Order: sequence, then C-alpha cells, then structure tokens
Amino acid sequence: MQNDQNQAIGPRHSVWFSTAAAFASFLVAAPAHADPLLDGGKLVLTNGISSIEGASGGGLASWATIAGMETDRGVGVSAHVTGIELADYGWQSHGVSVGIKDRVELTYARQNFDTRKVGAALGLGEGYRFNQDIFGAKVRLVGDTVYGSPLLPQISVGVQHKRSLDAAIVKAVGAASSEGTDFTASATKLFLSKSVLVNATARLTNANQFGLLGFGGANQADRTLQFEGSVAYMLTPRLVVGGEYRTRPSNLAIAREDDAHDLFVAWAVTRYATITAAYADVGSVATFDGQRGGLVSLQFAF
Repeated sequence: MQNDQNQAIGPRHSVWFSTAAAFASFLVAAPAHADPLLDGGKLVLTNGISSIEGASGGGLASWATIAGMETDRGVGVSAHVTGIELADYGWQSHGVSVGIKDRVELTYARQNFDTRKVGAALGLGEGYRFNQDIFGAKVRLVGDTVYGSPLLPQISVGVQHKRSLDAAIVKAVGAASSEGTDFTASATKLFLSKSVLVNATARLTNANQFGLLGFGGANQADRTLQFEGSVAYMLTPRLVVGGEYRTRPSNLAIAREDDAHDLFVAWAVTRYATITAAYADVGSVATFDGQRGGLVSLQFAF
C-alpha cells in the first residue's frame, strides 16, 4: 500500500525550490560596487546546522541562531539533506533556509519516514512512507550568540507549521488532526573563551512523532510545553562535539512516545559545507521499542 503522493515532491515544491534557487542566483549576481548581500561574515559553525524540522540549530533542537552565513548586513541561504537509520525505520529530510540580516529566518523542510518491514506488520504495506511538509519562521529578538554580554544570550521566537501528507492514515491511528503548529522560544550562547555553546528551547506542541503521525490524540489533544536542551564543545574552530535532549508529548492511545536524545559531531569541511554525524535515540515508535541509530547530515550555507 503506497500512495502516489508519497513518491515525489510534486510541482508545488518544485516551483518553491526553483524560486529559491533563482533568488540565490540574484543575490550572487549583485553589482560589485554594492555591499554584498551574501556577506558570509559569521564565524564558522556559529550559524548552527539544520535541525530535523529545518530550523537552524542542532540535529534535534531548534536554536536561537539564524540560518546562513550572513551578518546584519546581508542575506544568507542554506540547504540540507539528512538521513537517519533506526533499528526498524528509515528517516530522511531535505530543505532550504533563508536568513535575512541575521534577524529573520524562513525555512521549508520535507520529512519522509519509511516504515520498511514494520509497515506490513502495521497493516500499511511494506515500505509505506509517511511524509510531512514543515514551513517555519524565526525572529531574533535580542542578544547575540557570539558577541556582547555573556549574561545575555541570543533569544529568538519561532513558529513551525507542519502538514502531514497522510491525513487518512494518521487519523486512523488516533491523531486528532493532520496539521499542527509548534511555537518555540530559544536562548543560545557561545562562551567563546571556554569554547562552549549552550542552548535551551521551550516548545509548545501537540505533534506525534514530530508530526509524522499527526497532532493530538486520545491522551492529550491540546499543545503542551516541552523542552529542548543542547550543549556543544568546540574542539577546534571547525570541529564541534555535543549532545542534545528533547522531551516530547505522548498523545496517542495506541503507543507511547519517548523523549529523544543524541550525541553529535559537526565538522566544517569548508567555510560553506558542514557534515554532521550523530548517534540518535528516539525510543519507541508505533509500538516498536529501541529505535536508535545513526544520523548523517550535509549542509551548505552561504
């Protein structure tokens, strides 16, 4: 059982990617005498990587950072592709982000969740894929991740609208809705003299398995407040190691949902390309316990 909708991005998203590419080309082609829009002035890795929902941050957590390598003088663009191999499932995402004057971030991400052999056991058909679109926006309110007072972190608020492309299935498993919106507030600070970055994020959400299994359920329909925390250490200016922890609601009656955590290493291969590898543990997914495995992500940021 595999619907055609799960097989391709579709014309609407092709237009979105074409528009983003044209926009990036326009920025690069700005007149030489003008201030460059793609200024690339940030310190390496201080823009974060693309999280699983597309927002800049860590692998699991959204941070207060703004995507791209721009400072407050320009516009930045980043793109990512991420894959996760779990014990019984496969997960993949890709997306693009635009950062405007290190103040506003706009993101799009597509998530694909492959049930593999579990799909047959669940009655969906082997290899059935759950798909989800995520549209996000983030605004930096005060502070700076790197500069300024160490007592004042960069603080940002964000919104992520998530839309499952498998409405009939997620409602059949008990979700109250196939669409939902998360709200986040993040504080991030890099203590440069100690080479340590700390982030804390509060998320108001009712997403089931990050939204892949819909939103709300018999246990809880409304949004609840969840926490995302990250700590990272810069071994060198181009190499960072760290860990994250993310709490999650457990809304569905058919299966519990566990908190997630990871251990990661991010390497800036060049100023504009970053590879991230992680050990990720998301616990139980649709009654199958022990879902842990490896994450690999490639990001290009300008």
